[in-house]
Amino acid sequence: MATIFREYDIRGIFDKELKADVVFNIGRLLAEEILHTNLPPMVHIGYDARVHSPTLFEWLKAGFVSKNVQVYHLGMIPTPVAYFATFNTIDGITCPHSVMITGSHNPPQYNGFKITINQMPFYGQSIQKLGQKLLSTLSQNPYPKDLNAPHLTLNALESYTQYLSNAFQSLKDFPYPVAIDCGNGVGSLGIESVLKKLNITYTPLYFKPDGTFPNHHPDPSEEENLRDLQDLMKSDSIPIGIAFDGDADRLALLTKDYHYKGDELAILFAREMKKHYLNPIVIGEVKCSQVMYDEINKIGKALMYKTGHSNLKVKLKEENAHLAAEMSGHIFFNDRYFGYDDAIYSALRALELFLSFTPEELEKEILALPRFYSTSEEKIPTTDEQKFALIDALAQKLDNPPKDFPKIIDIIRIDGLRVVFENGWGLLRASNTTPVLVSRFEAKTQEDSVLYQQKLLALLEECRTNPTPKA
Repeated sequence: MATIFREYDIRGIFDKELKADVVFNIGRLLAEEILHTNLPPMVHIGYDARVHSPTLFEWLKAGFVSKNVQVYHLGMIPTPVAYFATFNTIDGITCPHSVMITGSHNPPQYNGFKITINQMPFYGQSIQKLGQKLLSTLSQNPYPKDLNAPHLTLNALESYTQYLSNAFQSLKDFPYPVAIDCGNGVGSLGIESVLKKLNITYTPLYFKPDGTFPNHHPDPSEEENLRDLQDLMKSDSIPIGIAFDGDADRLALLTKDYHYKGDELAILFAREMKKHYLNPIVIGEVKCSQVMYDEINKIGKALMYKTGHSNLKVKLKEENAHLAAEMSGHIFFNDRYFGYDDAIYSALRALELFLSFTPEELEKEILALPRFYSTSEEKIPTTDEQKFALIDALAQKLDNPPKDFPKIIDIIRIDGLRVVFENGWGLLRASNTTPVLVSRFEAKTQEDSVLYQQKLLALLEECRTNPTPKA
């Protein structure tokens, strides 16, 4: 059960790992964390469309109420609405803490908790310590079935959509039709009323929230999940497409012939920000293309940091940067917004790009960038117990690589190993959420990209079969 306590959130299988006693104690221990802040003892809780989310809400709420923490129920909402509630007064209530019950883009049997305390993500060592404490005290605190656990209801969703409608008046009567795929997640609950208020012509796809995800998996970073959207755009001659993940904190942007990756969107957004800031600061993660870092450094400052929405939110605040971006479609705006990943807000910022460019012109902007040959993000199965050990073993082998290994210019160890070669780079890192290693390769020529991939993966395989002994 310890594996449910992950780097960025808590996530597991409903009623197998996330049982009543476990979830009650998560609420109880998070209540203690809130009480330690010396801020008012209250918390916002919302949930996504998964069929077991309301049950988890009752179990989690009971944990908070057992410690006399007031629960404000936000109902079924996109994840960014829970974040929004911590930065804004909702129905007269100001509360900087929230828990979003969501399994994000995981299969339907999964669920979990994304936690914000005092407007900051609760993650990393904080989650690990909470997990250790829970495991040691679980038997002492069973779920009290007879506990009267009241809550108050707040309409954060209405405040959120009104905020966006006011903030994006520039998009009123938008000149292009848009196709939007919500993947039966909760994105429609946030985007639809805004589109209507701004008189944006849109064609909805899978707008009805359904936690069984009957049409396709709600992960817009996987090309196969975009096929229905692409077919709709083609059949109805719609020039712009947007897709959300299950809880609407990640997006994909498409035009007729192009699917924009997160690092490419960062370049486009940074160029727009250059109109208002002398040196826009943008944070990318270790999987982002070198092209992104080079292009943003021409107009501002680009920083590389760890993968993960919690990591980037914290780094964004530390650096007072304007923007952060992940390849997977998490986009964080600290410019004109609150610095968290909100795919609905980001989608509206993306539509603003088309006030300066036609869809065809925007494609040309990206196609005019230096072209590198890159692999997609590939996942190498392993185990949660082995994944970090394999990266450590690979690091030791890279200190004394084989004679036929490509020349190493640098090794960036921010998050895994980003090995910089003469004409490109290769990345291997342990996923913080699943039992896999993640790889990506990029080079000036396809031959070099293939070479770097072959050599680095061969060295990784040697680590599996013949690990370097620890000194």
